[in-house]
Amino acid sequence: MDRSNQTSPVVGFILLGLSAHTRLEKTFFVLILLMYLVILLGNGVLILVTILDSRLHTPMYFFLGNLSFLDICYTTSSVPLILDSFLTPRKTIPFSACAMQMFLSFAMGATECVLLGMMAFDRYVAICNPLRYPVVMSKAAYVPMAAGSWAAGITNSVVQTSQAMRVPFCGDNVINHFTCEILAILKLACADISINVISMAVANVIFLGIPVLFIFVSYMFIIATILRIPSTEGRKKAFSTCSAHLTVVVVFYGTILFMYGKPKSRDPLGADKQDLSDKLTSLFYGVVTPMLNPIIYSLRNKDVKAAMKNLVRQ
Repeated sequence: MDRSNQTSPVVGFILLGLSAHTRLEKTFFVLILLMYLVILLGNGVLILVTILDSRLHTPMYFFLGNLSFLDICYTTSSVPLILDSFLTPRKTIPFSACAMQMFLSFAMGATECVLLGMMAFDRYVAICNPLRYPVVMSKAAYVPMAAGSWAAGITNSVVQTSQAMRVPFCGDNVINHFTCEILAILKLACADISINVISMAVANVIFLGIPVLFIFVSYMFIIATILRIPSTEGRKKAFSTCSAHLTVVVVFYGTILFMYGKPKSRDPLGADKQDLSDKLTSLFYGVVTPMLNPIIYSLRNKDVKAAMKNLVRQ
């Protein structure tokens, strides 16, 4: 259909899902459903123990509770659509529902980027300035830090979603994805999207570049401080307090940078492979990463394991 002759507004989209691999969809459905249940259980338990156990009423576990809540919200905004796409090959989603799903996923992702930077600062103060830690990371400081992370993420999501949804879509409403992913939607636009590209580039600098640089500098100071500790046991104990956070940072930012930072293929055959790569990366970023976070923190943190054991006994 000629786009120039089709100017009526799009009222809904069609999600293709993993349409090229229908034989694998039942397997994907079961795996993702099980991982989603693990996400709800693991992150829910983490939130519960950080609230109920008074020993975990510290800035680090306050941020961890926020991170777990973020993961639950993010996966809940996208996993039902993913599961439904496996059952219905061409799933129709209203325009407003697509905008809401995009808004929630953008808000949660951007908030997590900032929150991981705040957690890095918390570890920096705890290891490099332990005597000043109670003063610097008081409740009057870490609560606004977490609230600021949420505010920044939601503001960015409002800007990006409103700009994407104002772009005219001239007839072509088939999204080659299983969620309303912004890059897949912008491919359907029949107008200049240079403003969207510039806006996303600025957002990537603010929510990816700056936090990554901040985390890198923080850990440079942390590592330098740990290496100056004379005893091996002291170095091991100091590193164990930030190893879980560092692992989550590598997995989270590594997936995002791979998804949004890789070059786009200009070859039509290569573009098909790239679309599949984008979908699988989105699956990993949206499902596997939130599932790994509580596992990483519970396995590498004695306080969390002790709090979970006390919760089970009670």
